[in-house]
Amino acid sequence: MSRKILIVDDEQGIRAALSQLLEYESYEVRAVANAVDALSEYGKFSPDLVFMDVKMAGIDGLEALKRLREHDPRAVVVMISGHGTIQTAVDATQLGAYDFLEKPLDTDRILVTLRNALQHLELRDENNALRAQVQSRFEIVGGSYAIRALTDRIEKVAGTPARVLISGENGTGKELVARAIHSQSPRAKRPLVEVNCAAIPSELIESELFGHMKGSFTGAISDRAGKFEQADTGTLFLDEIGDMSHSAQAKVLRVLQDGVVTRIGGSKTISVDVRVLAATNKNLEE
Repeated sequence: MSRKILIVDDEQGIRAALSQLLEYESYEVRAVANAVDALSEYGKFSPDLVFMDVKMAGIDGLEALKRLREHDPRAVVVMISGHGTIQTAVDATQLGAYDFLEKPLDTDRILVTLRNALQHLELRDENNALRAQVQSRFEIVGGSYAIRALTDRIEKVAGTPARVLISGENGTGKELVARAIHSQSPRAKRPLVEVNCAAIPSELIESELFGHMKGSFTGAISDRAGKFEQADTGTLFLDEIGDMSHSAQAKVLRVLQDGVVTRIGGSKTISVDVRVLAATNKNLEE
């Protein structure tokens, strides 16, 4: 399927020349003379890329770009202008333009810009597809009463700020529950940072969680933020929490109570806003 290109320019000669070039390159092309028609045509045509003039009567190109990006934040727009200035290019970029071309238009530059923009689109589509595949791996599936009760409980707790302990035997899906809670929470767009407490040696767990300062111990060659700092404004998932040392547990308790961490070897406290989820296959009450 050929890619769709929308051309927006009040000069009939520019529209004709661009259309001829792009149709020769096997693109599906539509051309309009003003921003009002462009905004209308965009919704009907759904182009992959828009070439848009900056200076047009009525609504100019920058205003049209702003409105277009508000309607579709994913829109890929290349601005063109016969009166280009650095400030105009900066303004266009800040409004979300992919690139900025000056008139008279150079055929090679147009085709290179078009190729790069479409490669950007392909990478974005591939990334979205891979993201969907990864997310699908962590979906909880099933229609039994137990699964429905579990998903109902997840929905109830996800929207709250409550810390959650997930318990169950190995392989029962504790990580899936943690991911589901995060994805349905107000912090869903913020980081989900995972720590497998059983996989980190006891002497390193505190550095992993709280970070360290350069020279605080052998091998500390630079300052390093811990998992609590990395998860700031998001969620920290402590898997196999039952394997954490007692000394590390005491320091985690302080973070939960006070909302601050201190890096190993440091004296400055760092405020963190972290929701903690934890999981264990042990009976912690015992």
